[in-house]
Amino acid sequence: MATTAATAWKPPRFLELAAHPLRWRILVELARSDRRVRELCDRLEEPQPLISYHLRRLQADGVVERRRSSFDAREAYYGLDLGRCKELLAESGRVLHPGLRFSPHRPAVSRPAAHRQPVRILFLCTGNSARSQIAEALVEAAAGGAVEAASAGSAPKPVHLNAVRVMRGHGVDLSGRRSKHLSEFAGQRFDYVISLCDRVREVCPEFPDQPNLIHWSIPDPAGEGTTGDESYAAFERTAGELAARIPFLLELIEFDLQAREVSTG
Repeated sequence: MATTAATAWKPPRFLELAAHPLRWRILVELARSDRRVRELCDRLEEPQPLISYHLRRLQADGVVERRRSSFDAREAYYGLDLGRCKELLAESGRVLHPGLRFSPHRPAVSRPAAHRQPVRILFLCTGNSARSQIAEALVEAAAGGAVEAASAGSAPKPVHLNAVRVMRGHGVDLSGRRSKHLSEFAGQRFDYVISLCDRVREVCPEFPDQPNLIHWSIPDPAGEGTTGDESYAAFERTAGELAARIPFLLELIEFDLQAREVSTG
């Protein structure tokens, strides 16, 4: 009985992990964008050894993921696994009271009023042949016309056949799409510019009206050096990761829209 009582009174592991003030600030930063250690140090004004220590703690619990930068192999990007966080928060709520369990729901973005411009997103990667094309298509399918999505690359290549094949399995046809250079969108207004490639992040141009800049460090599935079924599997992993991230992006957009409406009265 003593062990059972002690277990009942012990806070869930995730709450203990996230309760540390600096770890919480790191989680908040990574919730919006993947970042390098030096960026976290600058934004949080804390020394690198301390940031690295807490990142290791978050990695050990499977909350944060680390990926070597494809632009500079000496650096790495850290990203928050929002799906894992949602599971852990749901479990924490259930432990406190069954009525606090999260209920899954389909994310939705409010359609803009007639006088308001629609939300616009631009996805960027190097070739605009797979990652950004897949992301664009997934947003279009999930947002139901409430969001305008586009994609481009710094060195465009034809849309990859495996990207077409994988997305066909998701009920989306990419076969008629073309790759575009990011210069085609110079001067256009976007609310969110999301780089999916470490390389293109370094050459991303400035856009009017200071859009929200977000980075997702996602490897190029065509650059993994695989062939046949292994190559197709790499594209499946990429589509799966994007499909997991995009619902959270739409939730963020809806939150930002509501906050903007409140602030403007």
